[in-house]
Amino acid sequence: MNIFKAMVPDKVIRSLDDLDLGELKARGIDCLLLDFDNTLGPDHATEPTEFSYKMVKKARDMGFDMCLVSNAKSGRSEGIAKKLDIPCVTYAHKPRPDGVNRALALLGKDKSKAAMVGDQVFTDVIAGRYAGVYTIFSEKYEKREIWYIVLKRPFEKLVRLIAGF
Repeated sequence: MNIFKAMVPDKVIRSLDDLDLGELKARGIDCLLLDFDNTLGPDHATEPTEFSYKMVKKARDMGFDMCLVSNAKSGRSEGIAKKLDIPCVTYAHKPRPDGVNRALALLGKDKSKAAMVGDQVFTDVIAGRYAGVYTIFSEKYEKREIWYIVLKRPFEKLVRLIAGF
């Protein structure tokens, strides 16, 4: 797959609230690989939010397995995942597919049964596409972001404009 095709997600949603879990089930998907920062919660949060708990419960109640897939190199993501009672893959190295593949192995899932959900084209979408899972781009959870993500957003906006999403 070329890099330009790898930047285009299978689906775009405004928020995880808009994620149609029934549609995913109909596609045979029963596993969500979730980015945390600005997808399931605020950027660089140290605790899950009420929204985080609500979304995990909603997916769990529909029979989805879940795993946080994070590039974070600290215990922050592991702590959040533990509180949400879901597994976590840290040092995911997104946009490489390594972390996505580790999450699939950890859950014992085939890539055809999984979806990667995240707010960044250059990490979450590309990692998911290269791993061969269904990809869902979610608009960011909130405006506030760490500086190095802010630097990437204009390039991401250009990709989205060209690709039409």
